[in-house]
Amino acid sequence: MKERNDAAQAVELVRGPQRTIDEAREMVDLAEAEGDPAILDDLMAQLDAVAASLDQAEFARTMAAPTDRSPAIVQINAGAGGTESADWALMIVRMYERWAAAKGMTAELVDEVVGEEAGVRNAVLRIEGEYAFGWLKAENGVHRLVRISPFDAAKRRHTSFCSVYVVPEEDDSIDVSINEADLRVDTYRSSGAGGQHVNRTDSAVRLTHLPTGIVVACQAERSQHKNRNVAMKMLHARLVDLEKRKRNAVKEDIEAAKMGINFGSQIRSYVLQPYQMVKDHRTGFQTSDTDGVLHGALDGLMTAYLLAAARGDALGTGGGDDD
Repeated sequence: MKERNDAAQAVELVRGPQRTIDEAREMVDLAEAEGDPAILDDLMAQLDAVAASLDQAEFARTMAAPTDRSPAIVQINAGAGGTESADWALMIVRMYERWAAAKGMTAELVDEVVGEEAGVRNAVLRIEGEYAFGWLKAENGVHRLVRISPFDAAKRRHTSFCSVYVVPEEDDSIDVSINEADLRVDTYRSSGAGGQHVNRTDSAVRLTHLPTGIVVACQAERSQHKNRNVAMKMLHARLVDLEKRKRNAVKEDIEAAKMGINFGSQIRSYVLQPYQMVKDHRTGFQTSDTDGVLHGALDGLMTAYLLAAARGDALGTGGGDDD
């Protein structure tokens, strides 16, 4: 029934504008017959509605893959730069948590390695909601921050980098089996919030897939068993993505495919000083509402990329002439 309803909605996205256009033709004939220019005002309003419907249909096309409905596993890694980059990684984590909350989605921090002074060196979010991966697939790549560092006593301008890597939690397009003999399982005490049970028992789980070197971890749940189940889902998603890259003739291994976390490889720049601007280098979309973006107002940036990618207009990474 869900597939049927989805198909019906897709058909309506086409039939709705067509009906409006047919009605508009009749209004043109009526305006000519009666000589009433006021009818043309109603006609223009209908045509505006058609344009909006077509925009909606075009965007719906970007969410057509079965995995677009899947929960998203979002891995955030701080680049070089010590405390400054670790703080930027934490800002990215909070940005996605706020975005998810605004969209009515749930965001769970399943793993994190805190920085020495502030922020996080890496973190993993699991975001679940309507078209979670469909939206967040626009975020894959390196994100660059330019600001006056709060950790620099000389108040100098710093550039920091952070990589974001997103995979769907559920992807049945490729059959991947995990052999228990290929896993190294480590348990350890959680370092995050969660009460005495979480912090005083070895409930956190880290899985290392020996053939590929992929490492995943989860410490969000109270139970070691639950953490292991979440980690297994994350590992499966990573292995499916790796197999996809192999089938697409990507020669680099999965870590190299994330690009270097440094200057020139960024997909997006967040400039807070000497002026305020967020610019996506793949589409040219930019906004001066940096505070809004960092508080989760990402739909404009995401939509611009998804539409450009569907049309084949999205550019490669790079940039850096905006500061």
